[in-house]
Amino acid sequence: MSTEGITKTMHTTTKSPTLHPRLSSAIGRRAFIHRVAAGGAAAALLPRGVVSAAPAERVNLACCGIGHRGLDDVRSLHATGQANIVALCDTDIGAPHTRAVLEMFPDVPRFTDFRKMFDALGRSIDAVSVAVPDFSHFPIAMLAMAQGKHVYCEKPMAHSFRQISLMMAAEKKYNVAGQMGNQGHSQANYFQFKAWVEAGIIRNVTRITAFMNSPRRWHGMDVSGYLPKQPLPETLDWDSWLSSAAFHDYNVGYVNGDWRSWFDFGNGALGDWGAHLIDTAHEFLSLGLPTEIDPVMLEGHNRFIFPQASTLAFRFPARGPLPPVELTWYDGQQNLPPLPEGMGDDDEEDNKDLPPAPENKPAKKKSKPGKVIYGEGLTFTGGSHGRTLRIIPQEKGDEMAASLPEVPESPSDHYLNFLRACRGEEKCRSSFAVAGPLCQTMALGVIAQRVNAKLAFDPVTGQITNHKEANEFLAGVPPRPGWEEFYNL
Repeated sequence: MSTEGITKTMHTTTKSPTLHPRLSSAIGRRAFIHRVAAGGAAAALLPRGVVSAAPAERVNLACCGIGHRGLDDVRSLHATGQANIVALCDTDIGAPHTRAVLEMFPDVPRFTDFRKMFDALGRSIDAVSVAVPDFSHFPIAMLAMAQGKHVYCEKPMAHSFRQISLMMAAEKKYNVAGQMGNQGHSQANYFQFKAWVEAGIIRNVTRITAFMNSPRRWHGMDVSGYLPKQPLPETLDWDSWLSSAAFHDYNVGYVNGDWRSWFDFGNGALGDWGAHLIDTAHEFLSLGLPTEIDPVMLEGHNRFIFPQASTLAFRFPARGPLPPVELTWYDGQQNLPPLPEGMGDDDEEDNKDLPPAPENKPAKKKSKPGKVIYGEGLTFTGGSHGRTLRIIPQEKGDEMAASLPEVPESPSDHYLNFLRACRGEEKCRSSFAVAGPLCQTMALGVIAQRVNAKLAFDPVTGQITNHKEANEFLAGVPPRPGWEEFYNL
């Protein structure tokens, strides 16, 4: 069959009927085990440290989620010249937000269900990009890794603390490259922070302030339950969209980014932006997991959607010679953090990655996301993603400029770093082993927002010790019948 014939066949056979609450019998336990075994047998035979793609080859990449953020990921991965796009998967294939990628790759097979994609093309896939809603990262990534495929997964890694743990374990078990999509982890801030810690410029940090005060989708929403059922769009495979989440009737208020508003689907402002603001501090200060998460202030607490504003204090214990750290997170348009004197205005370049403000409501100048790091003798301020730190006040920074260590250039952006890691040429800078504890810290913050209570967490046992309901949320919502197997890979 020609490539064109394959494309047409896949496109016309992948739309699944809505199956509430069970999946079709074709995705039963026996078929599931066969799927994993067929894709992963060869990878399981590889010695540790050896990956499947030869160094001179392009990586055969399947892209799950091709609209919105997925559009940027597909374009960026393809632009490296190191990836062959061999499959496209989106639960809303053909919807307006997917058409740009479909037009870029008109002859590539298309799917609405990632399981059917692996069934049809699994042996020809080396790696998978995952740019779908937070709650459905986990099953795609787990099935891919179990088949020995490398995974580029947007942030946060997964929706629950337990899912993140399982993804970290799978990355190690199946000896694959996992990269979380916090792109700044391959940009200037990463290399600067690392160099300044190693040189002792950043030392004995005791306080960190991080803030994201731009408008969010749920700001102004007032809900007392889930949304009413609406007719399904013709292009949308709703059963595949829900994946392992608890069943909800379709409503447009859940899709195309609005899922971020809901505890059942997203991780709020913290999960969305924390990975861009606190990632380098978390890694290079060896923060690990907090022992206390305190919702100092929640405005508009709601059991269904995220608060209108939050102040969360994460308290990390001493780590060897490193002192305890209190990291305070601020979100909400008016919930501005206290900032040190001499901070001044950030460069306009720091606005680059801000989401657009609602129509007729321009974002305030002080709403740019950022952070302040209080170390021994020095205070640092910075923006999001790859924005570098400044020593404040400016006079102090100018005085030290000549003695600061040289910061190396990045050898590869985040996408090229991942593809080179697939070929064994580099290591992922935001591997699941590195990104996992950061995402688990954020997941603990989301639980504190959800239950509106101060939490005591034991990093050794991985349990919340003072709040039964919060402890149960560590595991996330039980998967729908038929989706349990992804937790057993």
